[in-house]
Amino acid sequence: MSTCSVSKGCFVFKPSSKKRRVSQKTANDFTERKDDSEDTELRFVTCQSLWKQIRSETEQIQEDLNKQLFDNLVSFLRRSHSEFQEKTTKWTCRMKSREIPTAALVLGVNVTDHDMTFRSLSEVLQNSITPYIALLEAKDCPGIKNLMQKLMGQLMNSYIDVDSLEDEDYVQVSQNRIRCSMTSLIKWYGSVTKQTALKRTDSETPSKKRASSSRQWQSPPVVVIFKDMESFTTKVLQDFIVISSQHIHELPLVLIFGIATSPMIIHSLLPHSVSSLLCIELFQSLSCKEHLSTIIDKLLLTAQFPFKLGEKVLQVLINIFLYHDFSVQNFVKGFQLCIVEHFYSQPLSVLCCQLVDAKKRVNSLSHGQCENIRRLPSFRRYVESQASEKQIALLTVDDYLKETAQKLLEDLYVYHENYVSVLRCLHVLTSSLPKYPLGKQIRELHCACLENQVWETEEYESSLQLARMLNKSDLVTMLQQCVEIFVSSSGKEFGKTVEKLKEFLTQFQKLEAEASQEQDASASSQKELQKTTDLYHLQKTLLELKESRRSKKLSKFEMLRFEVVDYIDSLVRNYLVPADHKTLHEIVYFNTASILRGHLNAAPRIALHTALNNPYCYLKHQALKSDGGSISNKAPDICIVYKLHLECGRLINLVDWLEAFSTVVTAAEGPNADAVSSDQVDDVIHARFIRAVSELELLGFIKPSKQKTDHVARLTWGGC
Repeated sequence: MSTCSVSKGCFVFKPSSKKRRVSQKTANDFTERKDDSEDTELRFVTCQSLWKQIRSETEQIQEDLNKQLFDNLVSFLRRSHSEFQEKTTKWTCRMKSREIPTAALVLGVNVTDHDMTFRSLSEVLQNSITPYIALLEAKDCPGIKNLMQKLMGQLMNSYIDVDSLEDEDYVQVSQNRIRCSMTSLIKWYGSVTKQTALKRTDSETPSKKRASSSRQWQSPPVVVIFKDMESFTTKVLQDFIVISSQHIHELPLVLIFGIATSPMIIHSLLPHSVSSLLCIELFQSLSCKEHLSTIIDKLLLTAQFPFKLGEKVLQVLINIFLYHDFSVQNFVKGFQLCIVEHFYSQPLSVLCCQLVDAKKRVNSLSHGQCENIRRLPSFRRYVESQASEKQIALLTVDDYLKETAQKLLEDLYVYHENYVSVLRCLHVLTSSLPKYPLGKQIRELHCACLENQVWETEEYESSLQLARMLNKSDLVTMLQQCVEIFVSSSGKEFGKTVEKLKEFLTQFQKLEAEASQEQDASASSQKELQKTTDLYHLQKTLLELKESRRSKKLSKFEMLRFEVVDYIDSLVRNYLVPADHKTLHEIVYFNTASILRGHLNAAPRIALHTALNNPYCYLKHQALKSDGGSISNKAPDICIVYKLHLECGRLINLVDWLEAFSTVVTAAEGPNADAVSSDQVDDVIHARFIRAVSELELLGFIKPSKQKTDHVARLTWGGC
């Protein structure tokens, strides 16, 4: 495919969506890793099945969290639409004032998650309200003409798929057939609704008509969704709203504004004369932090999925979420990257599956895989703690190793079940304490428990001190929640724990009855004290009260409260042991935070400097290897020019730069080069130099200088 042009330019030929093919090299790339593992295909299949389960779980979580929001939007559209259908007085008043039903949907600053939300919303509206939905983005609508083209193109082609919005073929078709205006849109809408009504009357019996009249309407609304309202220009929004308000009695239009910041942006972008044409109702989505807490709770704090994240890896993902984008989708993608990297780099990840399958796979392990188990640091510590006879058997007999590995994997599975239940119980105790010493969210407590033995930290000690000062009502409520947690837990070791907690609850109830009796007794003693008129008896009674206060004996409630806190402390010490203290934790835990940080925390300047200064790092060509600071003439032109520019000062003479470049490039040629062809070579070298300098300017390393016309100014220092 060629293009003739007088001027230089970049021509883009976009392939149609039908011709796009998904690459099938993923499995090959996964299995091409050069290691001694024999189970690469099984690891790849296990990785795929695990990710499919996690992806379906995240989609279900997303659907459940957005259900209330979507239900409210659907009811809003039903109200607006029914008023238009029934021609009620309220709608008539709205017609006279030309108000357009508008939903202000506040989604938060996590803009990268908005596409999925709008995709789900369009599917819900299509299934329940109307097939006429248009999704508009500011980048596609620089003017009112472009907006109308996009709007009519999507509506006339019943276009709903958000992923294919870049394909503009349908816009061209609508432009060729009809003029893009509101009048044309109204005519098209009237003809389409009439055709739909005729088809429905022809295909349905009278009984079916009565049954379907409550769900379908002759004139479904036209929903226009502005995905990023803040990015639209004020003039485009004003013109569209004013034009639409003049035809609202002919076209049942409903607007949905996707807002990332605040609803006040509507009044900032639109003057009062335009915003008064909108009948706005506010809708607020769930906070992205609450969404993240739900994701972590369902994916990590559960025994359903065998794969786990180490403390440093989880902290990297959480920090990226909190300090960069607040994007739950990016967090899930980072989690997916951890899964792929773990199964790709860890040969024993073939055992990272459900316990029943893991035991079967242990029996079929080869001698090489048994040696991989023996090389694990956690297994070495386990072997060192055993008797000498067992040590020899574990290191030499594969069958005995497999039996031990099955028991250790079962212990690890039981550990995860117990860990989650006790962690939730501890979170119930500490989440209501002042200043939240162990964190307000359960993810913070989870990271603290993974990092080290949490009972040895100062925050834990301060939490226990504060817990020993809780009042009775808070303590009883906490115990009741802990009982519910342990009853619903899948762990089999918490039967006695539940009985003990219920015993504490009954003791608190007994204390209430005893406290009421003591109050009656104290009231009678105070009356007797008031009756005492003798000064000697009065002083004696007061001294006895003073001595009892000095002794500071703990009351029954205080003793019981100390006992409850100490019991929970014992549970923490038994079950919240850090994961890296458990044998074979490397099989299910991904702890390589440096690899994850290198993939997700991009450093473009360092990457550019590395690529230009040492191209062998990326190209892996033996001819590009260079010793020290020497410049190889085999390197790409831009690399040669970049290395030469590092040797210059603030201003670079282009003539000297060209001569140095020519010297490096022609270094491999003999001194007796052909004189006839030398001029041609010089022209080619000159062209290569100009192209390389232009590329450096495009990357931002140099810029033209106004001081000297034959010089350029250097913009970067320090090598990167």
